[in-house]
Amino acid sequence: MSRRRVRLCVGVLSAGLLLAGCSGDGDDRGDGAAKPTDSKPADSNPSGSPKAAASGDTRSSPTPSPSATGLDFTPDPGRAPKTRAEALRLARAIAAAPARWGPGFVKRSPYESDPAFHPVLDTNCVWQRGPLPATVLATLTRYSELPAEDGKGPIRVAGIVTVHRTVKDADWEMAGTLEEALRCPDQQLRQGERITGLASQGADYGLMGNLTAEDMLTEGGKYYSDELGGPHHYYWTQSRMGQVTVAAVGKGSKGRSTDEVNTALLQGAGAMVSAAESELGASE
Repeated sequence: MSRRRVRLCVGVLSAGLLLAGCSGDGDDRGDGAAKPTDSKPADSNPSGSPKAAASGDTRSSPTPSPSATGLDFTPDPGRAPKTRAEALRLARAIAAAPARWGPGFVKRSPYESDPAFHPVLDTNCVWQRGPLPATVLATLTRYSELPAEDGKGPIRVAGIVTVHRTVKDADWEMAGTLEEALRCPDQQLRQGERITGLASQGADYGLMGNLTAEDMLTEGGKYYSDELGGPHHYYWTQSRMGQVTVAAVGKGSKGRSTDEVNTALLQGAGAMVSAAESELGASE
């Protein structure tokens, strides 16, 4: 399949979140890996996609079919990974490297998460590391930053790719991510880092400007750090293409505007969605 370049446009929602949308030519939690998939929301629809319970959820029933609404993506079953090794290779091919976020971004240390672990949000709203659930073949996070300069702090970003065994498993992750923000609007990412006032927004393809992925969600809140202070801008966007979810997280600091953080984040997120299409899509 020829690679379709993805451009993510931004609209400001009444809840204060940003929802990435239109297409055209053209952190991190715990250790920063993708969100847990081994627990499923109680409020689900057994005959179709799970219903997500979260603030601002925009899902409707029935869910529009990508083939019916025009999403330019047809998965090729023969390219779907079936082993952990194949899934990890795919995750590394999709996860955004520093250049994908924009000029001046460099690798952080560590650069990649340990693929043997998966983060879990515990009952105290603290992110912990745990083993990969049975529904996940591989998950990988890459950490980058725009270094501090001219009196401004760094912009820190992470690109997260999770390869699930099935499309249904990936769908459950999207629903669970929305549910987490409702259950835990305040979360501890790791020692010395926390986010507060999280609100989330979800949209299937064709809804709320989502014209880039089969499913998309965003989260926004305030970021606090023992190192960088706060409150600073925090934003998370996540998309699903077949059995793969890709997420991007951006965290601001002193002197960094919301627009600076979001521009980098949406550029990295768009690159990962495009890479997922190229890796998983059927040949034309």
